[in-house]
Amino acid sequence: MAKVLIVDDEPNIVLSIEFLMEQAGFEVISAADGEQAIERVGTDTPDIILLDISLPGMSGFDVLEALRSRPTTAQLPIIMLTAHGREVEREKGAALGASAYITKPFSTQALVEQVQTLLGEKTA
Repeated sequence: MAKVLIVDDEPNIVLSIEFLMEQAGFEVISAADGEQAIERVGTDTPDIILLDISLPGMSGFDVLEALRSRPTTAQLPIIMLTAHGREVEREKGAALGASAYITKPFSTQALVEQVQTLLGEKTA
């Protein structure tokens, strides 16, 4: 079973995405901020990360950059989630190595399909 790490500081968003991913057959872990996300990656080794850009303290971009700089997580699929659909943010995410970019509010089906596409053969 593939493991999804949800990183978002909004409990309601975490709960809804967690439910969605569990329904799709994934194991789910979560983190409320960037520091906790990096810690969880080190201890729980997710197969994919759903990463909010707007986090307290360390931003999603900072987390992405930190994970991409490590050999063990350089290829880890990371989907950026944001309420801001500005092109400059998409470009920054792409430049830092984001696997995909989804703007809130998003289609639940589109999110599940994106996760399944990025995981390929690792899906549940």
